[in-house]
Amino acid sequence: MSDIGIQETRDLLRHGISSATDHVESVLGAIDKRNPELGAYVSVADGLALAEAAACDARIRELGPAAWRDRPLLGVTVSVKDLVQTKDLPTARGSLLRNRRPRVDAPAVERLRRAGAILVGKTATSEHGWSASTVSRVAPPTRNPWAPGLSSGGSSGGAAASVAAGLCSAALGTDGAGSIRIPAAFCGVVGFKPSYGRVPYVPAGAERLSHLGPIAGSVRDVRELAAILAGPHRDDPDSALASLHPPRDPSVLRIGWLEFPGTAAEVRRVSERVCPVLAAQGHRVELMPVPFPDPSPALVDILAAAEAAGCTPGDEDACDPGRLAVVRYGRTLGGADLMRAEETRLALRRKLASVMECYELLAMATVPVEPFGVEAIAPPGYEDPGDLRWLSWSPATYPFNLTGQPAITLPVGFTASGLPVGVQLVGPVGMDDLVLAAAARLEADLGLLPGSPDQPTKGS
Repeated sequence: MSDIGIQETRDLLRHGISSATDHVESVLGAIDKRNPELGAYVSVADGLALAEAAACDARIRELGPAAWRDRPLLGVTVSVKDLVQTKDLPTARGSLLRNRRPRVDAPAVERLRRAGAILVGKTATSEHGWSASTVSRVAPPTRNPWAPGLSSGGSSGGAAASVAAGLCSAALGTDGAGSIRIPAAFCGVVGFKPSYGRVPYVPAGAERLSHLGPIAGSVRDVRELAAILAGPHRDDPDSALASLHPPRDPSVLRIGWLEFPGTAAEVRRVSERVCPVLAAQGHRVELMPVPFPDPSPALVDILAAAEAAGCTPGDEDACDPGRLAVVRYGRTLGGADLMRAEETRLALRRKLASVMECYELLAMATVPVEPFGVEAIAPPGYEDPGDLRWLSWSPATYPFNLTGQPAITLPVGFTASGLPVGVQLVGPVGMDDLVLAAAARLEADLGLLPGSPDQPTKGS
């Protein structure tokens, strides 16, 4: 994991151990050294980042500790996924079709910058984030920092790898079916998908699946970032509807532990070590069957229709072949097909709302498999998007995009081959604070805060 978290960076700068310029130069040096191998970044803002660092140093010299009073992220380095618009760097969306320079930052990027964060670059994604891997035609695939021959997951794979490899302090990712949580689990970092609409997504998507959220080395950092990113914005109507419930005591909870069929033995072994830890904290942990049918067919129809709407026939030659297969399927769908998919989504929301009346949290292995080959878009048996199963290998992530519930993944241990395993905590819609508080307590009791001596060394 990264050892340049938010609090660590603040302490270095506040106590004069390092300047912001020195810190940013160190991060840029690390990117220069490791990014050619990992492929986490598709563009790096060297000049801009150094100019912002110089401005940070000037502010610190002028104001001292008060420099952080209204800029809590002053001097903290962040990366932004290439699906999110940035005014100073191209936003290619992992595609050969676009390489735009938007006139304004997305609201989430603007909020990070207003808090003092320094944007060091844009991170890799699959084309339009269509797959849960980070393979595209615009750059080499993003490699897992723990094992460079394996996938970082996706589609926020560049974001998760940038944090895990110490190439920034935190990252901004997007999650439409697991795209924050899958790579965070594969790369051994923390990824949080807030309740739908809690962080404004601009430009908003009609599929109403996509969440913006933070990836960092600790729950503490993710919690701080989530608070900075949250709040309504006029350009995302759904953000005006998002609300948080009052804080709830996280000390004694009823937690349902879900084990999805097909979970690999090593993933099960490592993830289930969490259950006695939760029980020792005073929670009531109950093993339970997955309480809903697999909603993958509905998810595929909604996503495929959205992809078809965003791809014209003239775009096809430049389109990723896998995404093009999804687009072509989407063009076969009619209004009745989409209404049936939306009815499935509504039924799932009702079912999960009923379940969450009995359980304050659900817990499970985030991803049921270990990372697969770096060139693949999915594990063996799921690589062909034409058979419409290209996302169904991660059944614990996408249901909670359909319901809009808050979900966090945090690393809980390592397989026998030294690969990270993540556990996901899911709460009721609007109970983001409860999910984050429970995750922070679990992280502390597992002893997996950054710098923990029981972590294996990442591959180089």
